[in-house]
Amino acid sequence: MALRALKFASLTAAASGIYLYGNKFLDPNDFGVVRVGRAIATTAVISYDYLTSLRSVPYGSEEYEFLKSQVHLRSAERLRELCCSNRGTFIKVGQHLGALDYLLPEEYTRTLKVLHSQAPQSTRQEIEQVIREDLGKEIKELFMSFEDTPLGAASLAQVHKAVLQDGRTVAVKIQHPKVQAQSSKDILLMEVLLLVVKQIFPDFEFMWLVEEAKKNLPLELDFLHEGRNAEKVAHMLKNFDFLKVPRIYWELSTRRVLLMEFMEGGQVNDRAYMERNGINVNEISRNLGKLYSEMIFVNGFVHCDPHPGNVLVKKCPASGKAHIILLDHGLYQVLSESFRMDYCRLWQALIKADMKRVQKYSRRLGAGDLYPLFACMLTARSWESVNKGIDQSPVSASEDMEIRSNAAAYLPQITQLLNSVPRQMLLLLKTNDLLRGIESALHTRASASSFLNMSRCCIRAVATYQRSKSHSLYRRAQISLTEALSLWQINLYELFLWLKGSQLGNWVIALLRRMQHFTY
Repeated sequence: MALRALKFASLTAAASGIYLYGNKFLDPNDFGVVRVGRAIATTAVISYDYLTSLRSVPYGSEEYEFLKSQVHLRSAERLRELCCSNRGTFIKVGQHLGALDYLLPEEYTRTLKVLHSQAPQSTRQEIEQVIREDLGKEIKELFMSFEDTPLGAASLAQVHKAVLQDGRTVAVKIQHPKVQAQSSKDILLMEVLLLVVKQIFPDFEFMWLVEEAKKNLPLELDFLHEGRNAEKVAHMLKNFDFLKVPRIYWELSTRRVLLMEFMEGGQVNDRAYMERNGINVNEISRNLGKLYSEMIFVNGFVHCDPHPGNVLVKKCPASGKAHIILLDHGLYQVLSESFRMDYCRLWQALIKADMKRVQKYSRRLGAGDLYPLFACMLTARSWESVNKGIDQSPVSASEDMEIRSNAAAYLPQITQLLNSVPRQMLLLLKTNDLLRGIESALHTRASASSFLNMSRCCIRAVATYQRSKSHSLYRRAQISLTEALSLWQINLYELFLWLKGSQLGNWVIALLRRMQHFTY
């Protein structure tokens, strides 16, 4: 059976290769037989490993679980090597998979996370070529100085520090020269290979990954689009004085070159950096939660790549305030109004542990009968914790281990869910996992303040929506009053939590107890 399946996979893959090279829209010289062959060979080896390594072991036994973990790890390492070799779009997709903590087996996420630090670098000659083609001038004509070593390299581009002729220090984001030509071909190759794997493993449901790449990659490869996103989010969140978004210099920006104000700081998950620089870790975590709650629940315009390299922190010498610097604005998710309202109400139900409403709004978001799994995926908590209330206790080490092991055990159901929920949900799940990773690194995960901020944003968002749909002045006033009372209750509860954890609060509690003792 395994040999027949592998033979079928090889024939299909070979036919796919012929199709790819015969397609008039594809340039075989640019794509390369080695590049395609490498992807086909890796897919075949991974498929064969899964087919043969587990077939003679009783399903569910300890030996089965051990061997499955080993296959996961070998496959993840092969996939990582493929991404590093084929670069570009492959690294981008691998990074996406590596960010899906609690949704994919840990062997995959742990192995693929390193792709954030293993992105390729373009040579000086390639950089000069892109700048010459897009800006019509040489580097020495545009810049007083230009650092050869990039500040950072990603799957699609790299960033250099430079000084303009007028003395302004800037960050220059330059696209890797071959990415634009290869991206559509890479996606087509992935689509064909995933279809082949689906024939061998019917439970394998990862076509959503290709669909997302098809939709998002063209936008991420247009740096003018990224510049507009940066300006939009800066204006949208201008009330947050702790947020800094680099200014865009449009006169020297194109689809492949983006010039921005230079900003630097420590990565948002670097707790040691914050402690050295006198930055309050809890304040940063709280402000990051405020930022993303506002984007998701209130505005429906969400920065979907908050990995630590894109979120920096720095203490302002003049004011002493800690700033959050948001970089890389190529990947945003725009949420429809109906989706955003259902998502708001679902989170309100999760925070209140209202299981009837959790079921109702999970189903409305496409989860169907898998709503318990969906709730666990969203919160990264066990079903027991969801029922008790996710704000009632922090995540324990044993619960975290349980969630991670369940990601492997329920992989078919998870992939089924990812195929059935609205496409808008996919990037939100990735964003949630990246934010949870930051909270874990800062040891601030599941703090009460994060849920209170989410509650505030949900209340405001739902009230705004209800007012927009009401034509009665009395009804609008009623909605505003309910909103104000709900927000006041949250503020009161937050004050109670602060008092409970402060010296003043402990003193008040001790005094009350003493008074009670004298009364009796």
